[in-house]
This record gives sequence, structure tokens and C-alpha cells, in this order.
Amino acid sequence: MGMEVRTTYREISGRSPQFYTLGVIMGTFFLLGLASVAYVEHAGHHVTGGSNQIVWGIPDVFAMLLIVSASGALNVAIISSVFRVKLYQPLERLSCLLAIGLLIGGLMILILDLGRSDRVIVAMLNRNFKSIFAWNFYLYTGFIAIVTVYLWTQMEPRMNRYIPAAGLFAFGWRLALTTGSGSIYGVLIAREAYNSAIMGPLFIAMSFSFGLAVYILVLLAACKGSGREIGSVLLRRLARLLGVFIVVVLYFTAVQHLTNLYAAGRGGVEHFILFDGGLYSLLFWGGQVFLGGLVPLVLLFRSSRGGLYPAGRTVALAAALVLTGAFAQLYVIIIGGQAWPLTLFPGMEVSSSFFDGEIAAYTPSLPEIGLGLGGVALAGLVVLFGTRLLRFLPTTLANSVLDPQPTAPAENS
Repeated sequence: MGMEVRTTYREISGRSPQFYTLGVIMGTFFLLGLASVAYVEHAGHHVTGGSNQIVWGIPDVFAMLLIVSASGALNVAIISSVFRVKLYQPLERLSCLLAIGLLIGGLMILILDLGRSDRVIVAMLNRNFKSIFAWNFYLYTGFIAIVTVYLWTQMEPRMNRYIPAAGLFAFGWRLALTTGSGSIYGVLIAREAYNSAIMGPLFIAMSFSFGLAVYILVLLAACKGSGREIGSVLLRRLARLLGVFIVVVLYFTAVQHLTNLYAAGRGGVEHFILFDGGLYSLLFWGGQVFLGGLVPLVLLFRSSRGGLYPAGRTVALAAALVLTGAFAQLYVIIIGGQAWPLTLFPGMEVSSSFFDGEIAAYTPSLPEIGLGLGGVALAGLVVLFGTRLLRFLPTTLANSVLDPQPTAPAENS
């Protein structure tokens, strides 16, 4: 859109019972996460559901969901400053804050799930650039620094002329970050379900969808809680964009599994994931494809009065379902990929007292779930108090401000 959007920002008041209730709930879950870590550190990792076969459990699912969503949440700001779509300009600041908060929450889970979190200093001092984990250390910390500078150019009027340059640099970095996250699995040759060059592009597509879904939910909740209007123009644009991203994720998922089915050596693991994997197959078809893909598409692109005008509640439901499917997808990728046994001796059956050649079992433990929820709560606390202390939210997103041209009426939002 070609018009100039003049935006006034204001922090939320933070005096309502809802604000304090939300803060207490998030704080409680954050403390629960820390208590879970303390318990596992004291009792040992045998109290978790992990094993020698499945070393990445449900905390890694939570962590990867937050990290992938962090880079995707930044896209809202990128669309404005890099691609010059001025309709999204009022949303830039919240986009950056959400990206930082989500990544901090994800990194908390990753570090505290290591077992010896204090030894993360070893990775910092002994750099092995042949390890994708070493690369990700710099990608993650660099992302926070770059997005912070990007946010500064938006909030400091004297730096506004640098917004496009900062946004372009942040865009390139977020692509590298998400590619690095996907490559954690893509370069693992020992795991048949992982080893694939499609993992990098797939994770980028996932970040577009997951990040926008999180952004929509946070924006709707923040505006509703602070009494700020969101017009149908913005809702319709966000709904269409989320629908496009859902289709892209479904496409790359189809490419991933079709290419694996084409490779003769991967027929076993594909049959396991798609048809014979029990919970993993159910999560793939029921959670990822149906609830996280097809149902949101119907909700977002349903016709109303001859056009596409989904209500705010409908968009929120679609975004929530996308995140439900996102969790299912990452659970299948991360845990389902480990459940399939390693092929130690191709063409031969392997059996031993170490469960070689057998499907690995995994049941998440309460401390693992507590740690995952603690990371989500930390991300929420960063966003909650960020919007309370600084001016991240526009005072209004009404149609009359974003789009002066007359538009068709929308459903109640």
C-alpha cells in the first residue's frame, strides 16, 4: 500500500486485574520450570522420559517451537521495512519484541536441558566450526543483538532512516538462523528421518507460519486487554498471509515425505511415520495435517458476504490451531525421528540387549513438561512487561487509520 501510516505508540497501563493475573500465571509457570530443572539436576536424568535412544525429548520440542517462531515473528516487521508494505508499519515494534522474547524462552530451555548447563561455557571458549551447534550459538546470540539494534532504529527518531538497512540485515540473519536450526537435523546422517537438505527450507517455511500465528494471538490479546481497536483491513491481510504460509508448510512437508518415499532405503522410516507409527502417525495426520493445516485454511478462507472477512475470533482460533499443528509436527520430527532405530548394519537385522534395531519408547515426564512450559512463560513475561514498560503497541489499528479508503464491513472482531 502506498499511503503513509502515522502511528502513535503507548505502553499498556498494567493496572487491570487481568494484567496481574496473567503475570502471576506466567511467573508461576516460570518458577515451575526452574523447579523442574533443580529436581532433575538433583535426582539425575533417569527421572526424565529420555534414554540412550531418544536423547532429545519434549523440552526440545518446546524450545524449537519457540526458536522457529521467534524468527518468524520478525517477518511482520520485515514486510514493512524491507518490502515497504506500509500497512504493517505500526506492527514493527511488537514484532521485534516478540522475536526477542520467544528466542530468550527457547534458549532457556535448551541451556537448562543440557544436564550440565554450567558447561555451556565450554562451547563458548572452544569453538568447533564443523559443528552445527557451534554455528547456532552465534546465530542465536547474534539474532538478539541484531534485532535489538533493529528495534532501536524504529524507536529512536534520529535513527529512522536506517530502518530499511537494519531490517534487511535482520532478514538475512533470521534466514540463516532458521536454516541452522533445521540443519541440526538435516546434517545428521545417522538418522534416516532427519538427513535431508529439505530440512533447512522446511524450517524456514515453518517459521513463517508459526511465527505469524504467535504474533496474531499476542496482538489480538494485547489489543483486547488494553482496549485498542483492530480493523478488518489488518485482520483480513493477516488472515490471508497466514493462509498462504500454511499452504507453503504443507507443500514442503509433502516434498519431504515424497522424496523420502522415492528413496528405496527410507521406505521403512516413512511407513513408520506415516502409517505404522501409532502416536506419531496420529500426530502427523490428525495434528499436523488436519488440525494444523486443513482446518485453519477453511477458517481463514471461508466466504462471508461475498468476500474474505474473517472475524477476530476466527483468526485467533485458526492461529491457535496452527500452533497445535506446529507442536505435533515438531514432536513427529524430533522425537519420532529418534524413535526409529539406527541402521548400524544396512541389509541386516540387529538385536542386542541395548535395544538395537527396536522402536524406541518415549513418555514425557512432568519435569520435562514443566521445563518446556517455563520457557514459554519466560517468553510471555518478556513480552508482557516489555509492553508495560515501553511503547511497543500502537494506540489504534482501526481501518480509518490504516486504510483511509472505504472498505466493506467485516464481521464483529
